[in-house]
Amino acid sequence: MGMTKDVDEDCRGAWWRREPKDFAEEIEHLKGPDGGALVPWLLMAVGPGTDIIKGQIHPAWAAATGLAVFCVLYVCTVRSAFSDRWRNGPVPFRLLGALAATTVALAIGFGDNFLLLFVLVSLCVGSVATSRRHLGVMLMPLSATAGTIAGVQHQGFWSTASLAYGTFLSGLVVSVIITLFHAVTQLKATRQELARSAVAEERMRFSRDLHDLLGHTMSVIVVKSEAARRLAPRNLDAALAQVADIEAVGRQALTEIREAVTGYREGSLSTELDRARSALAASDIEVVVQETGPPLPPQTEALLGWVVREGVTNVVRHSGASLARIELRTDGDHAHLTITDNGSGPPPASPTSPSPHRLGTGLRGLTERLAAAGGSLSSGPAQGGGFRVTATLPVEEDAIA
Repeated sequence: MGMTKDVDEDCRGAWWRREPKDFAEEIEHLKGPDGGALVPWLLMAVGPGTDIIKGQIHPAWAAATGLAVFCVLYVCTVRSAFSDRWRNGPVPFRLLGALAATTVALAIGFGDNFLLLFVLVSLCVGSVATSRRHLGVMLMPLSATAGTIAGVQHQGFWSTASLAYGTFLSGLVVSVIITLFHAVTQLKATRQELARSAVAEERMRFSRDLHDLLGHTMSVIVVKSEAARRLAPRNLDAALAQVADIEAVGRQALTEIREAVTGYREGSLSTELDRARSALAASDIEVVVQETGPPLPPQTEALLGWVVREGVTNVVRHSGASLARIELRTDGDHAHLTITDNGSGPPPASPTSPSPHRLGTGLRGLTERLAAAGGSLSSGPAQGGGFRVTATLPVEEDAIA
């Protein structure tokens, strides 16, 4: 009971059980900038506004009207540059053109603090530009215009250079920040996509492991239970030995299920061969095991152990055979495992299963496992009758890993 409880807790808390919608909720907050951070920069318009209030600008009504138009155009340009509806169309560029024209008119007509409005126009350029080429084409003339107007109005060399440099740098910085933000957003989205792929892969792994584990274990338990029932009337000790085997198989199955849930299960070819002998003997099927070649790496043994488990399970459940042969041969860089029997083979075709040789869930899962490791699995009628399963795997540990 304690072991089963641990397995249930592992299943409930496993990260791979998360639904795709969970990842969608995590991505939901990765929204792009909406331009709100650029609106507070309108505080730079306080300088020209102060000049108007103090009466230093004449005519004041024209300057105030122009400044109000500038503020409205600035907000509209920024919002359209980040709007999903407008940003890929001509609207942001038209608004930017109107904003730049208004700024030039105000700077020429009133000078002084109105020259600072070029910096705000540069921020809009950085927002609207869709490429480095567009950014350079727009920023260079804008900076040159700002510097030229400041120079004509005798603002001094350093003031003129500072205004031109500040205008150019402001747009460049905004463009870089937006580009970095989009890059980070794409990286986060890619990470979430990889997480979803990992979830799908882990679910597939667990599905295969659970089928292979329980399919074989349940078959052994059924076979040994039938053997115990047959033996009980005439040989109680032999029947009790079968019951003891059932208990051992059940305990081992709990351990393997827990290891499969946590992802740390490593199969053992020798263990699977011993279990194959026991399961086939309990089913009154004679078994012949032949092994030739050097020892195999652990990863190769683990995969071949899965093949033995699934192949012997199919022999016990479906073949009706009296003899099964398991041959393991290593030649060069590959290991070859063949499981044959002299049974009647797979069931005949039916309307629901039109192909008599169609792969079942277990063999299909094994085919995927071996293909991922650079190997192959084939199955079908054996020459002379019966059924054959053949697996080929590279021996190199690096290739399997």
